Amino acid sequence: MPASPQILELRSRLLGALRAFFAARGFVEIDPPVLVRAPAPEPHIDAVPVRGGWLRTSPELHMKRLLARGLPRIYSIGPCFRAGERTARHREEFCLLEWYRADADYRDLMLDVELLLRQAAQAAIGGEVFRYQGRGVDLGIVERRTVREALATEAGIADPDSLDDDRWSVAIGTQVEPKLGRGRLTILADYPISQGGLARRHPDDPHTVERFEAYVEGIELANGWSELTDPAEQRARFERDRARRAVMGKDDYPLDEEFLTELSKVGRAAGIALGVDRLVMLLADRAEMGDVLAFDERD
Repeated sequence: MPASPQILELRSRLLGALRAFFAARGFVEIDPPVLVRAPAPEPHIDAVPVRGGWLRTSPELHMKRLLARGLPRIYSIGPCFRAGERTARHREEFCLLEWYRADADYRDLMLDVELLLRQAAQAAIGGEVFRYQGRGVDLGIVERRTVREALATEAGIADPDSLDDDRWSVAIGTQVEPKLGRGRLTILADYPISQGGLARRHPDDPHTVERFEAYVEGIELANGWSELTDPAEQRARFERDRARRAVMGKDDYPLDEEFLTELSKVGRAAGIALGVDRLVMLLADRAEMGDVLAFDERD
């Protein structure tokens, strides 16, 4: 059902809190294009085609081009689109918050997420402790785990490097993610390189990348990483992902050559995306995304 007036008021308070958080830290709000010529060729994310290109699945490529042009702290809040995504926690159109920082890495973003979630909850519902689907949640409690440890503990997989992409995705999605963030915020970090298309390699482990996801009550809220800024390696990863899409029978996307040209100018940086609708779901104690949207056009 459509969101109640009370939930829409909560959503408005939340959006105001997000913008205040970034304004207080010197971030510039930007409006990246919604219609793009070349979405990132991620194997499991499909763009919605429109005449002249595709609707953006994320503003990431354009935002990193602005980092390259000298804007050190930027954020965006707005609609993104992904074809065929409609579940309790997904819609083809959804609201995404993304922010990027120069001279930062994924550890800095972990701290950003911890503080942002607490401040947003305080503004939206008056505190960082609340109930979700009958369980108490305290955003002041933070747990950090590695992907390798979580797979071993929750799925009994001692050697995650032995998994192919499909088996890895099933293990994470069915055996690990539902158990994360129970009553707290959980940071899951250090993903295998096959799962880090735009993330920098971990300096201490060539098989992993500096990527993390943030979970509360089994819901993935945010996905961030230290940025890969080597154009040659990024091109190779894009081509690998295009090949994976071809094997899966999916549409091919052209490479964003302007992004690849400017990438080497980014320098040390990190970026992250956070699902605004999912955060509203948590704070409003709703299990269906449609319940926190003013209009759910495909109902």
